[in-house]
Amino acid sequence: PSQRQQLRLCNLRSPSRLAPRTQHRRGWRESGMPLAPGKGGGLLLRWSEVPPSMTESFILSGYRCPGYTFAQCLVSAFRPTNETGNFWTHFLAVFVFAFHFLEQFWGEGPMVPAGPLDPFYYPLWSYFLGVCGLLVASSMAHLFNSMSLVIREICFYIDYGTISAYTVGSSLAYFYYIHPRGGGGSPPPPLPGTGNNVSSPSAWPSWEGAGWLSALAGQVGTWFEALYVPSACLIALFCTLACCSTRHQWPRYRYLIRTLVFLLPFGVVSIPVFRKLWWGGGGAAGGHGTGRFFLRHCFWLLASGIFNVSKIPERFSPGKFDIWGHSHQWFHCCTFMSILDELHMIRGEIRELGAGLPLLPRAPTFLSTFGVMLLLLTLLASIVGWFGLRAYASHQRSKARKGD
Repeated sequence: PSQRQQLRLCNLRSPSRLAPRTQHRRGWRESGMPLAPGKGGGLLLRWSEVPPSMTESFILSGYRCPGYTFAQCLVSAFRPTNETGNFWTHFLAVFVFAFHFLEQFWGEGPMVPAGPLDPFYYPLWSYFLGVCGLLVASSMAHLFNSMSLVIREICFYIDYGTISAYTVGSSLAYFYYIHPRGGGGSPPPPLPGTGNNVSSPSAWPSWEGAGWLSALAGQVGTWFEALYVPSACLIALFCTLACCSTRHQWPRYRYLIRTLVFLLPFGVVSIPVFRKLWWGGGGAAGGHGTGRFFLRHCFWLLASGIFNVSKIPERFSPGKFDIWGHSHQWFHCCTFMSILDELHMIRGEIRELGAGLPLLPRAPTFLSTFGVMLLLLTLLASIVGWFGLRAYASHQRSKARKGD
């Protein structure tokens, strides 16, 4: 559509009678006029000229009108809209993460003597897919959400699903690379190609002494090995359901609810790290800094949660950070920094395994890594599809009521 048609469409979709609710929330006077059309197609509008479901707290301008074409969305990545920074902060992060990930196979230091396609690396590649899926889905959601109101909803449903898939990818890496020295269960097999024989009790972690404590630890370890990854998957499904629901319920507390919801997978997935640090198997003073990287990982997650909930800095100066520097961009940066420190922690654990420490409670297989991720993604896709159909049906009912 032409720019004049787009403006008329936006005015029809966002009548002035919808403004008071948003106006009361922000305390700003409606301008009544759109911003000047940008070059390359598409209009940039103020908060009072778009549907309320598209507005963000304390962001007053730079909104794209629903109805952008695919090409206009691509062009908007190079224009100053309030989604431009959200797109680039996670899109560029894909390449930075890939570079640091591939350093595992060409960097210096003790390495596992196996090729990158060896089954030993299946959990690491599952983690890689989870992280890249999160970053790509997030950036694409921010780029294409202005195509229509229904597509906007589906974009962010997919975004929530990929965040959940990332937590399961992390759990696989933690389980196979960090859990073994946590103790419990039967002795791990020797490292292929190194002659590292860990079948004798002397090669087990030192805290596994004789007596009832050792037996209890072994029993707990057995239960942990059986339930850890399935629990991570169930929690991922729950988190996706909860976050998708917040787009229609509890709008006032949606950011707080989403932040709190994802504390649950963090607490469960991080159990192997807590266990290792508690039993002293390479804590903050460890040779590869497991504790140091994990604390940094936690710090960046905390910072991202604060930005996501508080809406700082735009809360203190509405309109000043509409394009660059608003809280969601800082949220993206902090989450990526947490992922980067997590990657360094996992790489350090792999280097310890390459140095001859006990390996895995069981050897990773395609089914226990990629198979788990594929099954989870299928279930997440069904959840996204269900919510997407609900959004489409709701949109159709709304159009029918307006037609009456």
